[in-house]
Amino acid sequence: MTGRILLTCGEPAGIGPELAVLALGCGVDYAWIGDPRHLPAGTPRTEITAPNDPVPHGHLPVLRHDFAASSTAGHPDPANAQGVIDVIAHAVDLVMRGEAAAITTLPINKQALKEGASFRFPGHTEYLAHLAGDVPVVMMLASTSVSPPCRVVPATIHIPLADVPAALTSDLLEQAIRITHAAMIRDFGINAPRLAVAGLNPHAGEGGTMGREEAERIIPLLERLRSEGIDLAGPLPADTMFHAPARARYDAAICAYHDQALIPIKTLDFAGGVNVTLGLPFIRTSPDHGTAFDIAGTGRADPDSTIAALRMAREMADKTA
Repeated sequence: MTGRILLTCGEPAGIGPELAVLALGCGVDYAWIGDPRHLPAGTPRTEITAPNDPVPHGHLPVLRHDFAASSTAGHPDPANAQGVIDVIAHAVDLVMRGEAAAITTLPINKQALKEGASFRFPGHTEYLAHLAGDVPVVMMLASTSVSPPCRVVPATIHIPLADVPAALTSDLLEQAIRITHAAMIRDFGINAPRLAVAGLNPHAGEGGTMGREEAERIIPLLERLRSEGIDLAGPLPADTMFHAPARARYDAAICAYHDQALIPIKTLDFAGGVNVTLGLPFIRTSPDHGTAFDIAGTGRADPDSTIAALRMAREMADKTA
């Protein structure tokens, strides 16, 4: 898909405004949506009225979206919460109308949005799914600087660990597998994806001696999906899935819960990890970190993950052209 990547501003009191500027020159053409007052002083920028309007070389293309207030690094203002939400909605509207190739979102702060605008969604992913028509989605974390690549999808995400066994139903796991399988073909250009599925329990249950979820839910599901032609390995012990020789045997891993998926990728590729929402009718990536209020405005923001997210969005958009 042609056109610029849209970079949403995220929380203006965090490191997002700095990252939007630090990523200039990364080789990806993107337009930033937000309030120009929130950008670092002296930012070379040109305001545009459409995502693909031309700008001078080295300038940040800015789709202006005025917020209620200016911003102070490290101190979110509740008055700006609605602006953050509206920018995301604006980006989705533009990309779904075909005016941009993809969206890369800079970090938001869920607490600030709830306090300032009664934001009712757990995070970006759920809000984007809502804007797209309440479509089912899954979160993938994908590495960009390790080989073989590490791509992980947690079937359950932001819930207490004690709730995972009940939440990890066959239907939920099947949805995660099917969405991942389709996205690997459409968005990553892998015609015959190889998927690995982690067990919930240590040693993937070890024949039922360490838990029955694998035998009762996961194995029957995987056997049924294999009969449809989906290439699935598992359930596998999670502690032996993520070293390099193991990763070479699959294209993406579906994990039972948040930390089972995110600990390996953040260990292997902390700066180069990218958050990708699979299942949306458009491409969305995001850096794999938060607003970093503690370093906002200090000049210590690291743009590597943002650059990786922009580059992955570009690569995925080119594969769906």
